[in-house]
Amino acid sequence: MNEQAKAYWDSYWKGKEKPESVKAWSFGTAPDRMARLVMDGVKTATCSARQAYEVEKEALPEVGEYNIILNGEDEPAAIIRTTEVEVVPFNEVTEEFARAEGEGNLSYHNWLEFHKKFFKEESEEIGYDYSEDMDLVCERFQLVHVNPD
Repeated sequence: MNEQAKAYWDSYWKGKEKPESVKAWSFGTAPDRMARLVMDGVKTATCSARQAYEVEKEALPEVGEYNIILNGEDEPAAIIRTTEVEVVPFNEVTEEFARAEGEGNLSYHNWLEFHKKFFKEESEEIGYDYSEDMDLVCERFQLVHVNPD
């Protein structure tokens, strides 16, 4: 976590008992736009290829975890808290979940086409097997705080 994110985290919890751990990250594509959607309360979900966690040796997200969302300049934009994590085959993601991702025109078709392209490219880049029934880690979250800076 960079110094700006750490300072934001510490400032938010000042005078209160803060959780022991927090991750800071940005959305892979269009981090500024995605951070804005989170800050506006439009984006309340995200998904990742389960295999990406395995390749990168990262733990799956857990309910109750806090995350600092960074913008394209790696500046802290907001704090979110994970409320639900479910592993779902890509071809079984619901229209409702696709809308909760808050991207594009909010249609399932738009979500599906974008994510097919994204996961195909990611699979080639980091080295996992893409398929339309691969497992996705579908995460829902609530907005906790928007950075006023």
